[in-house]
Amino acid sequence: MGIFGHAPKLVIVEDNVALAEIYKVRMEILGYKCFAAYDGQVALELIERERPNLVLLDLMVPKIAGDQILETMRANEWGKDIRVLIISNLNEVDAPAGLREKGIEGYVVKANLQNDDLDNLVGTILSRPNQNQ
Repeated sequence: MGIFGHAPKLVIVEDNVALAEIYKVRMEILGYKCFAAYDGQVALELIERERPNLVLLDLMVPKIAGDQILETMRANEWGKDIRVLIISNLNEVDAPAGLREKGIEGYVVKANLQNDDLDNLVGTILSRPNQNQ
């Protein structure tokens, strides 16, 4: 449970609907309040409205790419302190440059994720003090 007894909020940005649902169900079982967006435009609207504790961000999503979502977040007061974990099919070396400089909590390649890796990563990130604030 987060501050004031509220469950931490996550926004899951993933264009593979089945995968987004898997992430969402896993995180909800762990007690997180989750919102899923299947394209970048919806993602930005959700992130701005919900101000989540963490965004699980795929880079290759329709309408607005993940790196652009991150850039938009960091350029706005509402998004500059929100934590972001990149989850992508791209290896980090192939990803757009400068992601780490924009302040991300980590970068994970989907193919390398084991069943409870995501649970542990999210738990670890949310238990740390927010570096961006």
